[in-house]
Amino acid sequence: MRYIFAEKSKNRTFLGIFTILCAASTLLNGCDQKSEWKASEQIITQKDPIVEIPQEPEEEELPSDKRVIYLTFDDGPNQGTENLIKILNKRKVCATAFIVGRHRYGSLQQKDDFEKLKKDTLIELANHSFSHAHGKYVNFYSNSINVIHDFDRASDSLKLYNKIARTPGRNIWRLNNINFTDIKKSTKAADDLRKAGYKLVGWDLEWRPTSRMTLKGNHQIMLKKVDSIFFNDLEKTSKHLVLLTHDQYLTDPNSLNELEMFIEELQKSNRFIFKKISAYPRINEVLN
Repeated sequence: MRYIFAEKSKNRTFLGIFTILCAASTLLNGCDQKSEWKASEQIITQKDPIVEIPQEPEEEELPSDKRVIYLTFDDGPNQGTENLIKILNKRKVCATAFIVGRHRYGSLQQKDDFEKLKKDTLIELANHSFSHAHGKYVNFYSNSINVIHDFDRASDSLKLYNKIARTPGRNIWRLNNINFTDIKKSTKAADDLRKAGYKLVGWDLEWRPTSRMTLKGNHQIMLKKVDSIFFNDLEKTSKHLVLLTHDQYLTDPNSLNELEMFIEELQKSNRFIFKKISAYPRINEVLN
């Protein structure tokens, strides 16, 4: 079966004909362990050794025919976390896990899964609060001081120091160039988290669950949704799409198969680069 993803042109299709991944698939995935620093020009004299001055790299320019996918998984460690790790390693694709602090201490299995996540070089960890608001979101966001304390507690207990975070139960963005709140009553809490230094990342597309807490729909439907978002310029940042789903939806064979096929078809297209959320454009800027 062939899937066609439209480009923003009447004369072009975005994905074109699927091709087999080339030997450089690791590079295309954007998951290789590139150095975050580059050396300046080497100055050589008769007496002096080579001098290397580290500089921050310029943001890599994205080829016009490429799009970036950020796979993100919330609420781990949880049921399905071990299955998630297996899929990512089988497909050799990177992702970001937004961790709930109290889940790290929920059971011996969750403790073990957290250690596996932390050690896996394909997976980046980020903050998803300590309590996940105990499921009482309106009350949680009504008190900014408590919200900040909850995220700080997760940061300290899990040793998550990159300040990248996602708010529980809310699609909120607070970066230098993106300010978005889905439910306005959460605005003050989001603003105060930003003032506390947190870089809040929401999502562009969510793979939702069924009533049985399995992945809803199939990978063909999700591929079409990815196409639609790019075609209609619905991403928060052009050519960059953040996909959200949850560890706990990955417990049944069908959901695992659909997620793997979704990733596989994106890879086969040879049009997508997978990156961790820390590589999202301008996310590492100092917040004003």
